[in-house]
Amino acid sequence: MKLVRYGATGFERPGIVDDDGNLRCIFSHVGDIGPEQLSPDGLASIAAIDVTQLPVITDEKRIGIPFTGTRKFLGVGLNFADHAAESGLPIPTEPVIFTKAISCLQGPNDKVMLPPGSTKTDWEVELGVVIGTAASHIAESDALNYVAGYCVVNDVSEREYQLDREGTWDKGKGYDTFGPVGPWLVTTDEVPDPHKLAMWLDLNGKRMQDGNTRTMIFGVPKLVSYISNFITLEPGDIITTGTPPGVGLGQKPPFYLKEGDEIHLGIEKLGDQRQQVVRSSKTITA
Repeated sequence: MKLVRYGATGFERPGIVDDDGNLRCIFSHVGDIGPEQLSPDGLASIAAIDVTQLPVITDEKRIGIPFTGTRKFLGVGLNFADHAAESGLPIPTEPVIFTKAISCLQGPNDKVMLPPGSTKTDWEVELGVVIGTAASHIAESDALNYVAGYCVVNDVSEREYQLDREGTWDKGKGYDTFGPVGPWLVTTDEVPDPHKLAMWLDLNGKRMQDGNTRTMIFGVPKLVSYISNFITLEPGDIITTGTPPGVGLGQKPPFYLKEGDEIHLGIEKLGDQRQQVVRSSKTITA
């Protein structure tokens, strides 16, 4: 299934994309798509709906985050060997984990905002893994049973905040709008192997990233199992799993997003996103 939420920010309604690509409203069956609906029983209930009897939505322009209730938005750094190389950092021997603030979550086509004074805001197309069942200390061999589905994530990152200033990566990863997610949550039955998905990103019509999830250092089962040893994963939590080469930091010389840029990115089977880059109207206070 391809699950979606559509409508104005804060007023989204739940929907599903049918086999012909039509957006259909499921509000009469479920009030929203949240942790309860992401559980195996919740997904089974939605799958049992006769979508041909649902109304088709033709006049809704905005797509929101495809599910709600996320409590943790976790990232994996340097999970593609060639991206680690372009970043000038060693290939990790175990997953590098950081957090993205849930306040940075937004719809897939909402505008991306440059922080005030930012000169190093970067793009990163990534595979998002959405948890459907609470997971703590789970085996790698069982990890995919805890996954509800997958989605596209743009792990927008401010490299000065992330790398040039002291402390952890987190402050370079969580600025408002730095977490576009969607357009869909695609359930695992439609993605039997998450390690065979083409992924790409264009900036102003030029292909910058062109990769495949098969080159991830640590696969989805390893990441879900590994993280569950340190953090209890809950339904609606997102793990964004790393990016292939081609980010602004890796260009020679490096260059970054600027006001007016257009980002277009996507992953095979999971849909695509489009964002316009704008600058925050706020001012630096420290």
